[in-house]
Amino acid sequence: MVLATEQAQTSRDPQWLPAVQRPAIEFPLTPLTVTAGAIPENLQGTLYRNGPGRIVRSGQPTGHWFDGDGAVLAVHFGRSPDHPQGPPQARATYRMVQTAAYEQEEAADRWLFANYGQLAPKPWWQRVGRDLKNAANTSVLPWGDRLLALWEGGWPHALDLDNLTTIGPDSLDGVLKPGQAFSAHPKVDPATGEIYNFGVLPGPRPKLNLLRFDRAGRLLAQRQLPLRSLPLIHDCVLAGPYLVFCIPPLSLELLPALLNFKCFSDAMKWQGDRPTQVWFVDRETLTLAATIEAEPWFQWHFGNGWQNPDRSVSLTMARYPNFATNQHLKEAASGKINTLATSQYVELRFDLQRRQLLDQRILFDRHSDFPTVAPSEVGSPNRYSYFSAHRPDLDRPAAFKQEQFGTIARHDAQTDRITYASLEPGCYPSEPLFVADPAGDGRSGWILSVVYDGNRDCSDLRIWQSDRLDDVPIARLAFPHPINLGFHGVWHPKSTS
Repeated sequence: MVLATEQAQTSRDPQWLPAVQRPAIEFPLTPLTVTAGAIPENLQGTLYRNGPGRIVRSGQPTGHWFDGDGAVLAVHFGRSPDHPQGPPQARATYRMVQTAAYEQEEAADRWLFANYGQLAPKPWWQRVGRDLKNAANTSVLPWGDRLLALWEGGWPHALDLDNLTTIGPDSLDGVLKPGQAFSAHPKVDPATGEIYNFGVLPGPRPKLNLLRFDRAGRLLAQRQLPLRSLPLIHDCVLAGPYLVFCIPPLSLELLPALLNFKCFSDAMKWQGDRPTQVWFVDRETLTLAATIEAEPWFQWHFGNGWQNPDRSVSLTMARYPNFATNQHLKEAASGKINTLATSQYVELRFDLQRRQLLDQRILFDRHSDFPTVAPSEVGSPNRYSYFSAHRPDLDRPAAFKQEQFGTIARHDAQTDRITYASLEPGCYPSEPLFVADPAGDGRSGWILSVVYDGNRDCSDLRIWQSDRLDDVPIARLAFPHPINLGFHGVWHPKSTS
């Protein structure tokens, strides 16, 4: 595959490919130009986003999109100290996470380490027992005076909150021991500020390590629950008094993976004749309250969860019928996708007393992912869900293979209506993030998404009024260089202290 940085993109390449394959173009703190509309007066804080910024070295792509080294974007909103009564402004910076492995591979200009989807380029006897590279590429979490770049297979990396300088691997003040992981999908209780997270501990007797912190990052509880096998658990969800995990019927060939004979992606085997296990964990004690078996499925991401008045528990998620999505994402790194993998956005309701799935409802029958809700509604019933989706005029399965998500959409739980944002063909938005208007009730605000325009090979930040997603953005801010397509982000409100 010819890189866009080396030669003009071929006509057969998808328009989004430069934003995947081209190495991230870093830039320091830079004022952003508002190209349309105006920044909302009350929008003060920082948007952080993370994703793969380097998936090719010396013309050699990684084995999987998940292997790319992390690149973090920060967009700071506020007023100039010199003009506190002036209009809102925005500054941005985009930096690679300077992990030790990234620095070594930069110096060598070639891949040196194993990762989720590739083996280290060494003879097998030199790979045995070697750790995977921590790519720090999946999500971010503000943590006290630092920002954590998250990767589910290991420790987070601490960054400077303002300029994104890499500080280094972070054990969270000694909470994480060597070999323990801190997943890329922590959950924050909007009422208490408590932070919940987990990590899978591999080995002959694998365990799920559960962590509960207060809003200041002090450990409140930790517990390890035994796992029947070593599954891929990417996300969890708060649902009233529970922390919920869906454990898919994936079986890892443990010995080949741990000995680095096979990469983890290739060692994962789908077992469709086995059920998905749904674990309901008591949030206070981190003990297992109930286990329910259901039909086999796989999900990367949940939308939300809550407890109903009858004490049943509901979950929303982007659900896939199998694990073909992993192969689809592997192929995306090369731009030549042959595997069709589509999801449905569904709501499932469980009876914990009778240990059964009561009912399930399809909320959106077109392929979508990266579902989000207002942070104030995490763990409780929400009216609106936002997610990345294919454009409504894209209805051919063959096109799904080659296209990345071309729009964002909103589901209204009261009316069942789907609203699409209007984006031009060839534009690719990131995961939509809801930012509450501090002058509102927590449910009104804005939707922020970083959009790559493949027609012009540039990126901008687009801001919509949350209740007018199908209208033109109320603001567009141009970045000095294109931003690579990424995975997850977070909004960090400006401190009032």
